[in-house]
Amino acid sequence: MSRRSLLRGIGGAGATSLLAAGCGVPAAYVDERDRAGRDLSARERTLDFANWPLYIDTDDEDTRKRPTLDAFGGRTGISVRYTEEINDNDEFFGKIGPSLMNHQETGRDLIVVSDWMAARFVRLGWAQEMDRAQQPHVAAHLDPQLRTPAFDRGRRHSVPWQSGITGIAYNRRKLGRELHSTRELWADDLRGKVTLLSGLDESFALLMQGNGVDVTRWTGDDFHALCEQVERLVRAKHIRRFTGNDYIKDLSTGDVLACQAYSGDVIQLQADNPDIEFVVPEEGGELWAESLLIPNRARHKANAEKLVDYYYEPEVAAELAAWVNYVCPVPAARDVLADSGDEELVALAEDPLIFPDAAMRGRLAIARDITAEERQSFAKRWNAIVGL
Repeated sequence: MSRRSLLRGIGGAGATSLLAAGCGVPAAYVDERDRAGRDLSARERTLDFANWPLYIDTDDEDTRKRPTLDAFGGRTGISVRYTEEINDNDEFFGKIGPSLMNHQETGRDLIVVSDWMAARFVRLGWAQEMDRAQQPHVAAHLDPQLRTPAFDRGRRHSVPWQSGITGIAYNRRKLGRELHSTRELWADDLRGKVTLLSGLDESFALLMQGNGVDVTRWTGDDFHALCEQVERLVRAKHIRRFTGNDYIKDLSTGDVLACQAYSGDVIQLQADNPDIEFVVPEEGGELWAESLLIPNRARHKANAEKLVDYYYEPEVAAELAAWVNYVCPVPAARDVLADSGDEELVALAEDPLIFPDAAMRGRLAIARDITAEERQSFAKRWNAIVGL
């Protein structure tokens, strides 16, 4: 299951009312003054942290151990109950939404969701503002390109956990040539050998960029033009199928020659198959993030804020980046890896898919969010195309 999981549309998993709330039902909104619970951080040196699977460093010999978390506990005396319980954004939304809607605690002090879902939490008032005075490393080291998302101006309620790039992956040896453009996915020799991501939020921005759209200000007309294009490609059987993270298997076996893909996945795939290439198209790629939030009524808010700031120390961020291989939201971690003296870590420091250079950043854009008013109709049309 992808960490940038597919959007399942409305009505799934028995969460119809919650998804409607996500689209802006006023009764679901929680005012800033009503979000805080009783913070027991000073008395209870613990916190509950919910994350996606395979999204934190583990010990090579004992995968139950997580070195950076263990070091945090040793330094602060705060123990972290870490659970890998988030497998799908909407599923998790449905899991904790009833508590948040009813002004109750969720049992979690810190969560990680994709930024399009973080936008929903912020819009509903379900995430608490963090005390940046207690987070000097966040203030000093957060990637400037990720500081001001449209859904959370000033990043008051969210902090990126990891970031990444949506681009194109392809098998250079089997294809027999290089790819440089999203438009090249539609070449005749790729008919039936291309996959696209099934999730609306994961897929649309890169495809719009391929059509020359400025995704920071795309319109409804841009969306419907894209849908018509994809519908034609489906009818022509050019697109093999729509996928979640299972594109990795298709690409590895050669069943697919080119696909939409995430940078971190491909870096890990290249370790076993050096024929796999990842490219940020010449028209541009999407830069995205998955962010830490402190949900309303969290019982250990101050402890959670300490943990967030800890992961923005360059040395800690470097250790995490070396394991997960996504775009590190702490650019200063690059120097830590570059100065390590370890050949593999130095190579990671030079990888623009982990630490984008100026040329790479110039081709990356953060797409504007799908608004609450747009989501229901847009998801309905997209899901009909991809068969969700």
